[in-house]
Order: sequence, then C-alpha cells, then structure tokens
Amino acid sequence: MIHPTALIAPTAKLGEGVTVGPYAVIGPDVEIGRRTSIGAHAVITGHTRIGEDNKIFHFVSLGEAPQDKKYAGEDTRLEIGDRNVIREFCTFNCGTVQDAGVTRIGNDNWIMAYVHIAHDCQIGDHAIFANNASLAGHVHVGDYAVLGGFTLVHQFCRIGAYVITAIASVLFKDVPPYIMAAGNPAKPHGINAEGLKRHAFTPDAIMSIKRAFKTLYRSGLTLAEAKAALSEQQAVSPDLARLTVFLEQSERGIIR
Repeated sequence: MIHPTALIAPTAKLGEGVTVGPYAVIGPDVEIGRRTSIGAHAVITGHTRIGEDNKIFHFVSLGEAPQDKKYAGEDTRLEIGDRNVIREFCTFNCGTVQDAGVTRIGNDNWIMAYVHIAHDCQIGDHAIFANNASLAGHVHVGDYAVLGGFTLVHQFCRIGAYVITAIASVLFKDVPPYIMAAGNPAKPHGINAEGLKRHAFTPDAIMSIKRAFKTLYRSGLTLAEAKAALSEQQAVSPDLARLTVFLEQSERGIIR
C-alpha cells in the first residue's frame, strides 16, 4: 500500500488502509486517516492532519509554511476533513498566529487542479473549487459554494453558503449566501437558482430567496434599510436566516 520510493518520516501517523504513491514525501508531524490515498510526488508537511477516505492526487503540496512575511516558524496547522477530492498541483498552506493558527478544509469538498488555499482560510463542506481558483489569506467559504475556474478571492473575504461564481471572477468584498457573482470586480447577477433546486430547496423557498435578492439589490434601499426589510421577510421564510446572519457579520462589506 506504500510505494518503496515514498519518503515517510518515522513519526508520521498513517491510518489503516492508507496508500502512498511513488516519490511522495510525508513529514514528521503529519497524521493521515484511514483509507486516504496519496498520489505520486505529493508533499505533505507541517503540522497537518488529514481525515479519512480522502483522494489526494499527484504533485500536491499540503501543509507548507504560509506565504506571509510575518510568519516566523510558529507551530501552526492545516486540518483537512473526510471524503475530500484534491486534484493535481493544489497548494494548501498552514495558518498563522495572527489568526486562528489553522487553515481548515471541511468534508466532502471537490477541489480541482491548481487550486491555492492560503493561510487561515476556513472552508466548509460540499464546496466545489474549479481549476485555478485561488484564495488569499483569511478567506471563509460556506457550505455548497461553487467557485468557477480562475476565481480570485481577496484576503479576509467571506463567501456565503450556496454561492456560485463565474469563471475568472475577482472578489474584493463578501458575497452573501445564495448569490450568483461574476466579473472583475465581481457583481451580483441574481441567485444560484439551479444550485438551490439541485439541493432540494422548495419552490417557495427559492421564491423567497429571489424576493430577498430584489430587496437587497434592486429596491433602491440602503443596506441598513434592506437589512431591516429582510429581517421581516425572515419571519415567514426561515431559509433567509443564513442571509440575515451573514449580513450582520460582514466586516468587509458585500458586493453591490
């Protein structure tokens, strides 16, 4: 199950059924859960913990030092959950002490080739990152978000659940849940209606989310006025709770 050319530190911890391909390098502080597969020439280093049943392809770099000039060798971490697919040439860095000290990837994510996830990013579950999507440091991505190929996200941005971005979108501000965003800089272009249908949102729920989008972006209300109106709409549509909470917590401001 472990190729004879792989270099695995004696103190690395590999669970039952882990497979490691040719010329892979696994560092001394790495933990890999059961049945995870590691491709050829992968390099996994740092204080990195990987869960079970992940499929990690060739030439990835996981757990390397953050690309942050303030980093001074502190023992920060990378944590990856279960059942993720991580394709070729992806690079995920450890966190920094200026934030939570950990970069965290959740469960069941589909991460395509050449994706970069920088220090201190927090990724939820069931997200899809198309080829060459790149996150700067401290970015948060919600569950079921879909980032189109070559999407670029500025540091400290937050991307809500069920968001979808078009190819080559550039995000400088937060993207609220359910939004379809595109452009440089990214602008809202309606809601992710098809994605909501695929995830079993009812027609009534989708209609209420469309109404909320119009309130936020098409009504001419100020952001404060729109928040107040959305709070009233949430009383009869619980699916809007994600949106109202996100708006209250946004610090960078949202795309408009």
